[in-house]
Amino acid sequence: MSDDAAIVAPHAYTVVLENEQVRILELRMAPGEKTAPHGHPDMVVVMIEGGMFRFGGPHSSTTPADLEIPSGTVSYQPADRHTTENIGATSVHGFLIELKR
Repeated sequence: MSDDAAIVAPHAYTVVLENEQVRILELRMAPGEKTAPHGHPDMVVVMIEGGMFRFGGPHSSTTPADLEIPSGTVSYQPADRHTTENIGATSVHGFLIELKR
């Protein structure tokens, strides 16, 4: 099974740029959409249109199970493996800047 978000959940993640330093994923999820388990390296998350998320599966202790990420939020997230579900009433849109070291 692949661990790559863009492969296991192409309905939610699209690669918009990749080079030797970063990979940038665009995230778009409608209410109720879910992903299969996948992983991310350390990353910066930029939420354009935020919402309410549920992170499940074998996730790290740094990821709360339910998390509201407001619009305009910019945050650093350590590497993690999880499932993602949009449990809010609105679509979400953001960018995940995955760091390569």
